[in-house]
Amino acid sequence: MSSLEDPRVLFAAERTLLAWTRTAAGLMAVGFLIDRSAAVMHESGLGHALALWVGIGFVVLGVVLCGVSVAHFRRGVAGLGPREIPERYWVNLAALASIGVGLLGLAL
Repeated sequence: MSSLEDPRVLFAAERTLLAWTRTAAGLMAVGFLIDRSAAVMHESGLGHALALWVGIGFVVLGVVLCGVSVAHFRRGVAGLGPREIPERYWVNLAALASIGVGLLGLAL
């Protein structure tokens, strides 16, 4: 439990979660770009298969990163005191956004 009694602790944790979500979205975008660029170039054989698996790997890494970052954020928020969470503040909004990015990555 934190003893700072300052809402900036929650906001810092939220910014960190959103930074990890942005990183995960970037990884998913790189994976998609690798896969699609190989398909556009019409590479055949091993090169295309390798690009497909590398692209899928980046997308899966991004999805996993979304899940892990949400779990880490929730553990951090659970340790905050009531004075560190502003009244009527929706703590789970950033976590829901990260879960949404992860689900969209799964759909990708």
